[in-house]
Amino acid sequence: MSFSVEGKTAIVTGAAHGIGFAIARHLSRAGANVMFADIDETRLKEELSDEADNEKIAYFAGDLRERLTLNNLMSATLDSFDRLDILVNASRQVHATDADILDLDDVVEQQLQQNLMTSLRLTQIAAKRMIAQAEANEGIDDDRPVGSIINLSSIAARRTHPQLLAFSVSTAALDQLTRSHAVALAPHRIRVNSVAFGSVMSSSLKHTLRDNVDYRSEIVDHTPLSRIANPSEVAETVQFLASEGSGFMTGQILTVDGGRTLVDPVTAPAH
Repeated sequence: MSFSVEGKTAIVTGAAHGIGFAIARHLSRAGANVMFADIDETRLKEELSDEADNEKIAYFAGDLRERLTLNNLMSATLDSFDRLDILVNASRQVHATDADILDLDDVVEQQLQQNLMTSLRLTQIAAKRMIAQAEANEGIDDDRPVGSIINLSSIAARRTHPQLLAFSVSTAALDQLTRSHAVALAPHRIRVNSVAFGSVMSSSLKHTLRDNVDYRSEIVDHTPLSRIANPSEVAETVQFLASEGSGFMTGQILTVDGGRTLVDPVTAPAH
């Protein structure tokens, strides 16, 4: 079974930085048409400055927490590539919180909007388009998958870490959303899966390591494979889930953490 995404069209959110950019670039190099979506237009232009003549790459800048922006993203994708086969909800934020303080409403709501509701709304829009495409080709090949949706989650969803209360709640909800959407969209042959990762050299982790020289050692000591993952390792897992090689998988939360959750105590670093 092939892991090819050649000729497919993908939207990747959070695609201006770190893991989201690595996923979008990886899918593009694997032959997919890719819409890089992010709020940071300046960074998108910088990262894609050498791709101006690449017809398989486009970008969209906007605040994806806004419903109108999500509809505009879909319109821009169809204008560029005419269809949608893959959605990667990679836009996420990690904010440290203190579980002992009484006023957590704002930060929890912010994390839910960014890490849960944006994925929910864009999945709904993407699924409608995928279903419409399938209906337009009804009878041509009724066994082929119609689309693949991949959410980016975290091992924080399964851990109880006081400093990650809001993030943990939002990613736990995202995991359940993945399962629920998988069941709801299965009759339409749309698969929904998630990648829950541990310590990956993301933009936010790089920033944290600059401020805390001991943090890297703490992470490595609590990871059986004794290293921090490269964003490309998450990107390769996403390609597997996007491809027909995972065609009978849906509602799954694939863990990419170097064995971290096998041994990780609650007091270990959160990333």
